[in-house]
Amino acid sequence: MTGEYFTTGEYAGTDAEVVVADVAVIGAGPAGIAAAASAAERGLRVALLDRGLESGGQIWRHINGVAIPRVAQQWLARLDKSGAQILRRTSVVDVSVDVAGFEILAESSGRALHIRVTNIILATGAREMFIPFDGWTLPGVMGIGGAQALLKSGGSFAGKRVVIAGSGPLMLPVAAALAESGARLVLVAEQAKRSAVARFAAGLWRTPSTLMQAARYRARFMSSSYSTGTWVTAAHGSDRLESVTVTNGRRTWRETADVLCTGYGLIPNVELARLIGCETRDGAVVVDDDQRTTIANVQAVGEVTGIGGAPLSLIEGEIAGLTVGSRLSVPLPLLRRRATFEAAARRMFDVFAPRAELRALPTPTTIVCRCEDVTYGVVQDAVCARQAKLHTRAGMGPCQGRTCMPGLEFLLAWHSDTVRPPIEPALVSILSSEVAKNAPSSFLSNSCVGDVYQ
Repeated sequence: MTGEYFTTGEYAGTDAEVVVADVAVIGAGPAGIAAAASAAERGLRVALLDRGLESGGQIWRHINGVAIPRVAQQWLARLDKSGAQILRRTSVVDVSVDVAGFEILAESSGRALHIRVTNIILATGAREMFIPFDGWTLPGVMGIGGAQALLKSGGSFAGKRVVIAGSGPLMLPVAAALAESGARLVLVAEQAKRSAVARFAAGLWRTPSTLMQAARYRARFMSSSYSTGTWVTAAHGSDRLESVTVTNGRRTWRETADVLCTGYGLIPNVELARLIGCETRDGAVVVDDDQRTTIANVQAVGEVTGIGGAPLSLIEGEIAGLTVGSRLSVPLPLLRRRATFEAAARRMFDVFAPRAELRALPTPTTIVCRCEDVTYGVVQDAVCARQAKLHTRAGMGPCQGRTCMPGLEFLLAWHSDTVRPPIEPALVSILSSEVAKNAPSSFLSNSCVGDVYQ
């Protein structure tokens, strides 16, 4: 931390740190790294905020730069040389707007951090979508991305019988990594139809690097079954997972398993964007050719603008870093590459959308909100997420609905609920810092008690 960015001392009656910068990039995945490095190389003061211990996000999760792709190593090296200030272990709690720009309230290693900036680049990424079914809360059942994160953090699946069931391209690298780690890969079940997956693969000729990568992943678990049009309907076990029920719509069977990795693609993390007021469409932030949102001086890059993978995220990050705080023109080759990857992303969205049959997965006794132990039978007659929250506390636990609400919106055709601060569960001392700055404030009175954790 340098004095150019930071001042530490009493702040409205608190000992919070204050950061002053030209640009705040929120999220240090590929998109955020590219945006921060590109903007800092132009001489802008850039603060890169991320909850992780290392830059790279989930897709480039690493320990001291080990076991990540060459392109990731190159971008991390470029970020280190750019002069951007990296604030790790930092979570955004709230964002306010005034005539001078934006003020971000964040929690950084347990302390309040106030970040004053003129521009914001949102690179908040995405998370897995889960559709609940009987047994999905058993030990041994986890997200596909969660399994990948465990592997990258040193976890072992050696000798474990593993079923991967869900949807989307993430299944391929995770299956390959599990097989190479010594797991006994029983089945990889993709819910999308075989014909749709085949058409998607055939269309990858426009991005041959992606096609080659997919082929390499499949080759690494070639001895295991990859079944399309297939999904898990239930998980079974007493104290932990023992088997799963699988169907292809024509027949149903059981597979013995120690681990079930499941998830139905990724969904953009748009909560912060919606809090600021950015327009969203189809669950993603709307941006123009320069990655600008509908709110002045706010740009968005990466998966928050729509799921498209690391190559597209890097391009969008570069574009935002070049155009933030300016009207510089974007090089035409960069725009063309973005258009190519965007077209592939749209095809992917159509192919891997969850099928209608998945709406029949939960039974009335299926737990849908893991934090509050709320069952499907209790919420299935609610007309919206707000009603379900008020009557059952579904979505009011520590995850703030990030796990259960997307699945319930799919199952029950709910619209997304309103977004209010704190965006992340926060210490009361952090919220007190905000109150002290703006007292008297409605910050606490407008927040559900369940949103605040000390």
